[in-house]
Amino acid sequence: MKQLIIISNTIILAFMLNSCASSKTEVAPSQNSALNSISKSTAATKKEGAMQKSLDSWLKNDWEPTVSKDKEIQNKYMEKEKVSTTKDANNRQPSQKEETHYVEKKDKPFTLQEYVDKAAAYNKIHPSDYNNSNVKKIESLPVIGK
Repeated sequence: MKQLIIISNTIILAFMLNSCASSKTEVAPSQNSALNSISKSTAATKKEGAMQKSLDSWLKNDWEPTVSKDKEIQNKYMEKEKVSTTKDANNRQPSQKEETHYVEKKDKPFTLQEYVDKAAAYNKIHPSDYNNSNVKKIESLPVIGK
């Protein structure tokens, strides 16, 4: 009798769990009209925040120029690109000038070692000192409960 009750309860439980898990009315959240009527997602239309803008400007104005000047980085991860420029001084004879600068190699996978090398090159030029670091600022905060 006990076995019959256990088996019947197990069958009922398995049937209930299976029917809940295999709902055929599933839709993606973006296609769910009931959800969109309550709360329309605007995540895709939001503009960048202040931290993202700050990071982007730092990467463009500080990180990339500093790293691209390092000779080891140029040899390992960059390639020369020749650019010819024509400069016209006061509408007189135009002169052709060829400049070379380094750009990232195309079709290469990014590796962690590349980031480590670039960070080392950046830290050579911009060393951090303990007095201006965030570590000192955090260590100077009062400890809760003291």
